Amino acid sequence: MNLKSAFLGSLVADAASMPVHWYYDVHALDRDYGDFDHYLHPKNPHPDSILWRSSYQCTGAKDDILHDQAVHWGKKGLHYHQFLKAGENTLNLKLACELYRLILTEGEFNPASWLERYAQVMLTPGWHNDTYVEEYHRAFFINFGKGLDLARCGISDFHIGGLSLVPAMLAALEHIGMDKDSMPREVETLVRGTHDHSSTLESARSLTQILLRLADGGNFQTLLSQLGLSNVPLSSLKRWEPMPDRQVVGNILSTACYLPEAFSAALHFSWKYADDFSLAILSNAKVGGDNCHRGVVVGSIVGMHAGVPPKWLRDLRAMEFLPRDIASGLSHID
Repeated sequence: MNLKSAFLGSLVADAASMPVHWYYDVHALDRDYGDFDHYLHPKNPHPDSILWRSSYQCTGAKDDILHDQAVHWGKKGLHYHQFLKAGENTLNLKLACELYRLILTEGEFNPASWLERYAQVMLTPGWHNDTYVEEYHRAFFINFGKGLDLARCGISDFHIGGLSLVPAMLAALEHIGMDKDSMPREVETLVRGTHDHSSTLESARSLTQILLRLADGGNFQTLLSQLGLSNVPLSSLKRWEPMPDRQVVGNILSTACYLPEAFSAALHFSWKYADDFSLAILSNAKVGGDNCHRGVVVGSIVGMHAGVPPKWLRDLRAMEFLPRDIASGLSHID
């Protein structure tokens, strides 16, 4: 299986979750969006938005990452992604696309080159249209504004958003012909640059191992059992499988963004719906919480195992900006 399936699956799952991102009241989620099965536009007001509690004050050109979105911070009820269109990706997945293109252009992953590109796009007004900018971005550019070198601006962050670029990274490294044994080291370098925390690094290692094994073929549930990863609750995944998703992710596990629990929540959907990509990403979306970043894990794993149905790629807006051959060579597409 081609690792591009993992990358595309991550993009699809993020875009499908985007309108219901960070809903914690599932009754409000159902009321506002119904039992959806396709991409939707986000709606205001967002009943669970706590964007008004977030703050960021730039000091100059080296840390101005909110641009014209700054006026929306501090206001109640605003959707985190209010200006995105149906099928559009959130900020972290737009960065994943940028990383993918950069590696293909340069023919290698150069950490310094990536951090320079990251800073360039984040400091460019209009590069993205997302209102919310995650905490790690804010901390990174506060450090950059203080004069730190880009390589020293990352923080110790343990949100599942730290895995957002992993599938794109692996797909790009495969495209340039890197051997699979070298990929985990490169992924760790990437993640450590912004999320230097043991839980994030461990989850990134586990996701990398899973995707690389899936690239060799085989059944996801079987290989997960064989890998024996310390942060994979295998017995719990089996026990949770027949239970309602909102009981598992919402009562037993938190729907929030914090690792390692968020990784276990993502593995629940990947395990339970391994053979049905659409059901996996939609089930993940409909429990709310940080479903966009959980979706990166779910979409990449199930995209590798079962394939990405063409209907999701047709309306995925990222396809307009990725290389034209991004969907070529994919197998097991429904």
